Amino acid sequence: MKQYTIFLCGWMLLLSACGREKEARADLERARVLYEERQFAAAKNAIDTLRMRYPEEVTVLKESLTLMRLVERGESERNIAFCDSMIPIRAEEAEAMKKNFVLEKDTVYEDVGHYVWKQKTVERNVERSYIRCGVDEKGEIYLASVFFGRAPLNHTGLKFCTPDGAYAETASVPYDGGVNYRFKDLGNTTEIVTYKAENGIDAVKFICGLDDKARVKAEYTGGKPFSLMLSNDDKKAIRATFELAIILSDLEKMRREKEKSMKKITYIDQKLGSGEMLKKN
Repeated sequence: MKQYTIFLCGWMLLLSACGREKEARADLERARVLYEERQFAAAKNAIDTLRMRYPEEVTVLKESLTLMRLVERGESERNIAFCDSMIPIRAEEAEAMKKNFVLEKDTVYEDVGHYVWKQKTVERNVERSYIRCGVDEKGEIYLASVFFGRAPLNHTGLKFCTPDGAYAETASVPYDGGVNYRFKDLGNTTEIVTYKAENGIDAVKFICGLDDKARVKAEYTGGKPFSLMLSNDDKKAIRATFELAIILSDLEKMRREKEKSMKKITYIDQKLGSGEMLKKN
């Protein structure tokens, strides 16, 4: 009787194990169908669920790993196709906008140049206080408050405000001789404070959200009081620079994504045996 009980228990365990493997394979097949339908996110979720439910089904788990790599390869191929379709469109938009900008780049010291609105280049604004805006070739935008006068301000920030009390400020940039730069020449002082990316983006977006006729005062903060009124060209330059920054940033992201996806495909192909597994599936 004891031997019979042992035999029965063993048989039941065997049936249970066979049943678990069958269920695991059914889940794996559902994941494979999702992959073939190019529902990659759903396929990945299905494979992750399978792994959690059947951690003991080693053979099925190995097959699910291969399928996961195929899914990731499919995702990478789709990403590349998307980038290939969008990059020419965004590049054409960028080239159209660049006609209103000048590329400033010292090829000896700089790997990345900056696009500046034609009316806001240094050469056109010698010995005057003004607001400058630019964007580098990878899409990082910046604002700069330029001061020219007899007595120094020692300013560290910039604030835009309208008559109704609305305003936006840049971050405070302490003097460092770089992004906060000062010098004297023939008794005059020039100060240039640059607010890169997140240090100035709120102020940029504030200008972009205003009506064309809005009166905007730019206050230099952190030092002696000084302010100037933004002209229509000032506002137009900031808006156009922000638009160009979005396009250049999109292009940079897509180029990086394409490169990343291509490297991932190469890695996956190596893991799958130089493409042999792909042919089988």
